[in-house]
Amino acid sequence: METIVNTWYCAVSVATVWTSPVSARAIDEPGIANPVRLTRWLENLPYAPRLDLCDGNRIQTQLLFGEPVIVEEVQDGWAKVIAVWQPSNKDERGYPGWVPLIQLKEAKPIHAIGFARVTSGKAQLWNMDGTPSVVIPFNSTLPYIDESGTHLRVCAPTGEALLLKHDAEIAPSIHQFKKQPVSVVVDKGLIFLDLPYLWGGMSSYGYDCSGFTYSMLKACGYSIPRDASDQAGSGEEIPLDNQSLWRKGDLLFFANNEGTASVRHVGFYFGNGLLLHSHNTGKSVEVMKLAGTKLERELCAVRRYGMTKGEMG
Repeated sequence: METIVNTWYCAVSVATVWTSPVSARAIDEPGIANPVRLTRWLENLPYAPRLDLCDGNRIQTQLLFGEPVIVEEVQDGWAKVIAVWQPSNKDERGYPGWVPLIQLKEAKPIHAIGFARVTSGKAQLWNMDGTPSVVIPFNSTLPYIDESGTHLRVCAPTGEALLLKHDAEIAPSIHQFKKQPVSVVVDKGLIFLDLPYLWGGMSSYGYDCSGFTYSMLKACGYSIPRDASDQAGSGEEIPLDNQSLWRKGDLLFFANNEGTASVRHVGFYFGNGLLLHSHNTGKSVEVMKLAGTKLERELCAVRRYGMTKGEMG
């Protein structure tokens, strides 16, 4: 076992953060390789082993290409990491877990003028000679050096690369992306309708419920906790029993035992009594009517992150 404490970056399109080095199974090999074969992994994952990612407590979260982590130790080719961009009550520094070391790249000094964040569902990253590199998902965020013509020149874990301008937005720092009205999160979420649910999912290859809310709010300039239980403990409290005060983009939280147990699910209020959410294993991102459903009886909290259109002027 080697003890290390420094910053590394996710060097594959999406890296899954596992609960322990023995959490991954033989069927998960395409998802722990480099290059990662995420589509093959998910397409060949039957319902039972897909459900076991949750029931077996195998997965914690995921990292997007270029996302920084603290590496605390390395054990048998696995790195114990802290995902510093994902707030969690599990560790004050970020979300903890284990990632195959081959999916990470050690950080090197860079001289960037800002950051570029992917706004397309998926975007092609290009090598400097114009040949295709890796496909990176929605919300991937990379330092950028300059822009020329139709491209941004970015710093990727694999070296300098090009990203089409129409696939990204830019900001002077990671904390200065333009904040949009909270209602816009729903518009962004609709892009992913019918995307299959993935426990621990944080990318446009598959989201879990709180990964979906975290990611859409991130795309609108807001940083919130990673997990539903933490999300329910923050934000602006909105009266649960007065639906007329709910606004498009508010977070609705649900719990077992008709809302009296611990928070287990979250989605966006769509307006008109509708919910936009990434439901559970075997289902997909959907808009559903709350009235008369089990979820209606399990509603336990409403929270607002960010500002409404009127508040933003």
